[in-house]
Amino acid sequence: MKAIAGLFLSLSVALGVGEAFAVTKIPPGNRNVEQPTVPGGSASRTRALSTTYEAKYQRVLRLFQQDESLRAKIRQVSAQYDLDPVHMAGAIIGEHTYNVDAYDRLQTYYVKAVSYLSTSFQFAHGGENIAAFVGRPEFTECNSVAADSYDLWSCREMIWEREFRGRSVDDRFYPDNRFGAVFFQPFYAGQTFGIGQLNPLTALQMSDLVHQVSGLPKLDASDPQAVYRTIMDPDLTLAYVAATLKTSIDAYRRLAGFDISGNPGITATLYNVGNPEQRAYRLKRENAERAARGEAPRLPEENYYGWLVNDRLEDLEALF
Repeated sequence: MKAIAGLFLSLSVALGVGEAFAVTKIPPGNRNVEQPTVPGGSASRTRALSTTYEAKYQRVLRLFQQDESLRAKIRQVSAQYDLDPVHMAGAIIGEHTYNVDAYDRLQTYYVKAVSYLSTSFQFAHGGENIAAFVGRPEFTECNSVAADSYDLWSCREMIWEREFRGRSVDDRFYPDNRFGAVFFQPFYAGQTFGIGQLNPLTALQMSDLVHQVSGLPKLDASDPQAVYRTIMDPDLTLAYVAATLKTSIDAYRRLAGFDISGNPGITATLYNVGNPEQRAYRLKRENAERAARGEAPRLPEENYYGWLVNDRLEDLEALF
């Protein structure tokens, strides 16, 4: 695991290296004829709300259809990140179909964002705040390999997986759970917020790219209220949604040799599952093994979430 993690780190900082292989463009549409299985947690949340996936899909679609200002914001931000706006709409609609229910009006998201400015909380676990935790010697290597906030927090996430997750360190036991869930969700596990349903850790990873492209202030883990306000405020969080999608597209082109920019179902899948660089590298490694056996490469595939996006692509394209 240490060797793999080290390799991921070296790959993640090689942002300026040119492609050493041909890039295969992934065509539109689903690779799976039938929708992959939807996780049980999503089904449980939907039942608890006494609704259905189709009803949730129609509700968030109506939000898009009725709110020209939202569509205009997405067009503007997508252009900044060289994205088709359908990628952003697909990621957002997938979240609100399977994970949460959409508010009826965009204004509600602004109201929720303001509420976090007066709430007292910190990113911490068991009394240990995040600044003290990532100041441990185990994280020293991240300071030397990190080129930006994405590399820095991705490295710290990998150190968490390698050294702390589900282990006792210095007489303290750390939960067998994701880094983002343990340290960055102070209210309850599995928590994401805003119209893009972003995790605070994802927002911290994207901070430098968003600052560079959109000119928004950089985020700091020592100011969690600002992080939460950012992911709740549609005027701010849409840039982070776009940056997350752009990062996935760039990772698959650079590491796996696939251009996924023409398939919103694939980008939505990666928005849903996260860790695009690790997934891209694993796919590259698998395809190298397949090539050695004389087999055709495996193309990126959509999950249940991305399958819906491709299946309803006509609805999404009509929005723009």
